[in-house]
Amino acid sequence: MAQHIIVKPYNPLWIKEFNKEKAKIEDILQDNALSIYHIGSTSVPNLPAKPIIDIMVAVRSLDAVDSIAVSFEDIGYEYLGEFGIKGRRYLRKGGDERTHQIHIFKYDDLANIMRHLAFRDYLRKHDDVKDKYAELKIRLAEKFPYDIEGYSDGKDDFVKRVEAEALKEYDSSWDKLYLNARAVQYERDISDLIEAGSVSSALLSGKGNMYLGVSIDTACSLGLCAERNAIANMITCGEKKIKKIVAVKEGGAVIMPCGVCREMMQLGLSSADIEILIDYEKKKSIRLKDLIPSWWA
Repeated sequence: MAQHIIVKPYNPLWIKEFNKEKAKIEDILQDNALSIYHIGSTSVPNLPAKPIIDIMVAVRSLDAVDSIAVSFEDIGYEYLGEFGIKGRRYLRKGGDERTHQIHIFKYDDLANIMRHLAFRDYLRKHDDVKDKYAELKIRLAEKFPYDIEGYSDGKDDFVKRVEAEALKEYDSSWDKLYLNARAVQYERDISDLIEAGSVSSALLSGKGNMYLGVSIDTACSLGLCAERNAIANMITCGEKKIKKIVAVKEGGAVIMPCGVCREMMQLGLSSADIEILIDYEKKKSIRLKDLIPSWWA
């Protein structure tokens, strides 16, 4: 039976549906899942959409995903492999009247990850474009109620044009820093006296390079925070200026630098303008000078 294409008014319950499915995916992928995103039309407030929850997952290893495909099948998904996009793992639930779709990419497949996020955020930001997209979708759904190819082909030019504009506007630096910090965040088996890797950090240098670091905690309290580890790597490579920095704790939540790490201000007066990520989902950041407005030096 052909898929029945129905575009429905925006429903705030779609966010709850995403969060419910996100928890199931996290349970299956465990530490392999670095970030899980709500994408597609159901992720854009006030945008009419086919009621299909689109989910994108950035992982450390696609091979590890393949090895547990049956776990997704156990919760109702068809595991369809790349399904036309190189480097993707595509899963769908609901058969012809599908309800969910998952697109899994390796964390460094930034071209695919960024185009989805850029398109989503562009529609969230530009109401005029969102309204035009809504009109197009509704018109196509009426014209091709049982023809998914006709519906998709009718959107293709619009989507490609908006995606190109969205990518011009989109700043992917926080995504790159966050995903790379998450990729190195895992426990290292060093000794009974050292724990390392539970917190990770990534920074963007003045020359546009990225440096990574993980926390190193020792029994004699001579530990090293992830941020200072990343800064040490930067200095070792001959640089001294930081543009942006992020630190991530277990589970993927962004955390603020401790008092010692805030002393990155000593790198120079320009360090006052270092951006520190405080909310990855909303891409919110704060300047170092706002964290320590009455700095001692």
